[in-house]
Amino acid sequence: MTDIKNIAEKTRQLLLDAGAEKAQYTVSETEKHEFNVDGGEFSLFRTLFDRSLSLTAYKDQKKGSAFTNQFDDEAVEGAVTDCIKSAESGVADESYDIAPGQKNEIFREGAYEPDIELFFNRARELMENIRSRHPKILMEQMIVSHDKTHTIYQNTNGTEFETFKGAYSVSLMYSAHEGDTTTSFFGSDIYTDKLDRPFIELGSLEKDLSDTEAQLSIIPMEGKFEGVIVLTPGSLGGFLGNAISNFASDSVILEKTSIWLDKLEQQVADQRLTISMRPGDSRIVCGQRYTADGFRAEDYDLIKDGVLKSFLLSLYVANKSGFAPAKNTSFSLVIEGGDTPYEDMIRNIKKGLIIGRFSGGQPGTNGDFSGVAKNSFLVEDGQIKGAVSETMINGNLADLLNNLVAISKETVANGNSVLPYMAFDKVVISGK
Repeated sequence: MTDIKNIAEKTRQLLLDAGAEKAQYTVSETEKHEFNVDGGEFSLFRTLFDRSLSLTAYKDQKKGSAFTNQFDDEAVEGAVTDCIKSAESGVADESYDIAPGQKNEIFREGAYEPDIELFFNRARELMENIRSRHPKILMEQMIVSHDKTHTIYQNTNGTEFETFKGAYSVSLMYSAHEGDTTTSFFGSDIYTDKLDRPFIELGSLEKDLSDTEAQLSIIPMEGKFEGVIVLTPGSLGGFLGNAISNFASDSVILEKTSIWLDKLEQQVADQRLTISMRPGDSRIVCGQRYTADGFRAEDYDLIKDGVLKSFLLSLYVANKSGFAPAKNTSFSLVIEGGDTPYEDMIRNIKKGLIIGRFSGGQPGTNGDFSGVAKNSFLVEDGQIKGAVSETMINGNLADLLNNLVAISKETVANGNSVLPYMAFDKVVISGK
């Protein structure tokens, strides 16, 4: 492995010599061990190496950036030259800045060195478990990898963060088949730093596979009604991501199009709802330890008991808008379980839909959304009647957060987030 600290120090000096008034830069090396499965059979094992140097400099309040994946003197010098030229040709903006000096730290996260033999055995075990427990599943593609990364972040305010991290990831794409009947594709992902349990027991993988097999038998879904939707942990993350992007992210705050722009410390959701960004949570694998702007990352609540507590802002947009920057920018979503068992949640629904996946366009500025509920099941009189297809749902993201019916006791932790099942009322559901 390269002495990346030496590369960082060289980059710093070159930037200062070239006239940078402030700068930050990240040097990184990654080693990936990857197994691939195609059509149900192992097809590839490879080891990949990657390196990168990304740098941002400020000169006369102008910003420039550059990138290289080579560490030789010529490449580093060229990246610095490109960065300064980019800044010199930019537009001055007094809101450009980097974080003040932070306490220098070294982070050691996850499983830095892989156990390749056990890792391969777990991957093979997963294929065997799927074949025996879910014989109707056809694994279109499985990619399992261990990624080991050594990173140094520095800035000209004296901050240095050094990170050694490693974790295993499992990414599956599959469908169910029976005779001439097939389902649509479905994907499941797991991120872990331990190999002490079979992969099929992690995240929501077992249930995802079962639900996909159940999609082979479709019941008709006709008419249009206003009812309850139950979002699985997998689909909930997408809905929350859209809501946060629409109402609390850089672009909508900068452009002043967010309907939450003047809602800080005000109620924007049901009081039972707390949405946290927690990269430091023990259930989050190799969570963010510092932000792209050079701040030490801290856990925080975006919404606490239904009250909007923060926006998800970079330092630049915070300076432009007058709001505080986010304490982390990881999107490590955590919503703790509620007081309703999942079975009771379903039992209390008169008519509605369990949604495993949602396919729709970008929601409108006001949060209106419309699209197709995929991998979904009809619920009537407290019972799951069966899988449905090509069912449309329409609603509003802001209204959804205020029309909360229940939060399940059960949560799913997949290494990147911790989320429950959540039920929301007053969504328009349309069949054929």
